[in-house]
Amino acid sequence: MAICWLDDINQEDLAGKSVLCRVDFNVPISDDGYILDAQRIELSLPTLRKLIRAQAKLVVISHLGRPKGKPRSSLSLEPVANYLRDLLDQEVTFVYDCVGDGVARIIASAVPGSVTMLENLRFHGGEEKNDAVFAKLLAKNIDFYVNDAFGCVHRAHASVDGVSKFFARPMGGLLLKREIEAFTSMMRNPARPFVAIIGGAKVSSKIGVLMQLLKKVDAILIGGAMAYTFLKAQGFNVGASLVEDDKLGQAYNLLRKADELGVTVCLPVDHVVAVDINKKSEIDTILSGDFKANQIGLDIGPATVDKFSQVIAESKTIFWNGPLGMCEIDEFAHGTYQIIKAVAEANGLSMIGGGDSIAALNHCGLAHKIGFVSTGGGAGLEFLEGKALPGLQALGFYTGVV
Repeated sequence: MAICWLDDINQEDLAGKSVLCRVDFNVPISDDGYILDAQRIELSLPTLRKLIRAQAKLVVISHLGRPKGKPRSSLSLEPVANYLRDLLDQEVTFVYDCVGDGVARIIASAVPGSVTMLENLRFHGGEEKNDAVFAKLLAKNIDFYVNDAFGCVHRAHASVDGVSKFFARPMGGLLLKREIEAFTSMMRNPARPFVAIIGGAKVSSKIGVLMQLLKKVDAILIGGAMAYTFLKAQGFNVGASLVEDDKLGQAYNLLRKADELGVTVCLPVDHVVAVDINKKSEIDTILSGDFKANQIGLDIGPATVDKFSQVIAESKTIFWNGPLGMCEIDEFAHGTYQIIKAVAEANGLSMIGGGDSIAALNHCGLAHKIGFVSTGGGAGLEFLEGKALPGLQALGFYTGVV
């Protein structure tokens, strides 16, 4: 691990210097500007406070949503700046752009210990294009660069990758370090039995990490819509459930590989189904193989909850990414919530990542009973898969956990 961490720098070297800190403040905001889930903001505070204590001139940058290169008032970071002001209990100067001569002048005139927050990076098309000119503008009048946005390190964007090239010692922040150490420790030295719970809609987005997990875990519990591709690969009738027919071969091969390695793969044995998600009267619970042609599997059933919970209770390390049902609809969220409770009650070390999983966790109010809650869904999966992530490469770290 060749990353230069913020911890490695003498605070005296930062005093009076401008520090560009890339955070992940892509948080849900209500129409009236209320932060609905502030976890990502709160977890960044150790890094921000360390820079403030060092009397750096802190410049905070982030993206929010998908404005597609154009300013949108509904995706302004101003509500986040206001929230951050309250958390830090000090003034946060909000700038209504992130590049340009005006922004550079504000940064140049900042005083030691101050906090300046720039507007949504994605209001400029150059951010997602990793445009070198845009990256250079971000670096103008900046002495140091710190990346503390683990949830973005799998993106080759200007604020994550391109900007680092303008600094001799780009650094990783405290949250980024904590994330990497947690994932690395879990995969390289897990207490056993080690179980992975993988949900979500598509096999295509998870097949790579599933193949890597097979080399590490003792059991994999698969739920969500992606389970129906695996069930169909086993020959089950799955009705009108979501299936990636072009991934049936990969699903079958993974199940065969698991058998060769002695890894237990648990698939749902019963299902909460519906013909139309808007018609509650048509919701039913059925066993695998009992689907009618027009029924859609939308959640795991009670027998599956019991089966999964037993495996979890016996595990010493638990990793979870992805919901086990259509959690945005209450009638199809029960299975996910029950498994969250099982993980929270388990004696093993638990780790949960992914936006939907964390939203469900927060709904249950059990985040405090989980060992580690990761801020990176896609980034975490790609790191586990062993991929080289652009944001980490830019800091000198070339591969994930393999």
